[in-house]
Amino acid sequence: MIVAAMLPEFTVTHVVQFSETDMAGIVHFSNYFRWMERVEHAFFRSVGLSVSMAHDGRHLGWPRVSAACDYLGPVRFEDEVSLTLRVTKVGGRSFSYEVDFTVVGRPVALGKLTSVCCVLTEGKMKSIEIPADVRAKLTGSPARTTVA
Repeated sequence: MIVAAMLPEFTVTHVVQFSETDMAGIVHFSNYFRWMERVEHAFFRSVGLSVSMAHDGRHLGWPRVSAACDYLGPVRFEDEVSLTLRVTKVGGRSFSYEVDFTVVGRPVALGKLTSVCCVLTEGKMKSIEIPADVRAKLTGSPARTTVA
């Protein structure tokens, strides 16, 4: 397991669309979860991975096992929201991160997600150890080879 203060961070920016707001003109809470997934996918792509990908002849996926969001302030139509994904833990089989949501440097929400590395076979999922080369990309560390 890797737990360290210097794990990767990744940021994307999102301009709030009118359709993402409620009758009060404030972003509906459910959109924060969509945005967390958006920054997660962008992070995976930035390190050469995908949340649904072929790896060593197997189909890997990352189903969520935990998701939460604390709301600190309102976000409105046309606000520019910075979404900063911060890897917090890469366990044996799981990957956890937080997302800081800010508008002009003002914190507006904090999201937390944990996903588990799974192999997908015939429509069924089974958790597996995160492959070493995938782990290296998620942690920003060089892959290590162990010689027995």
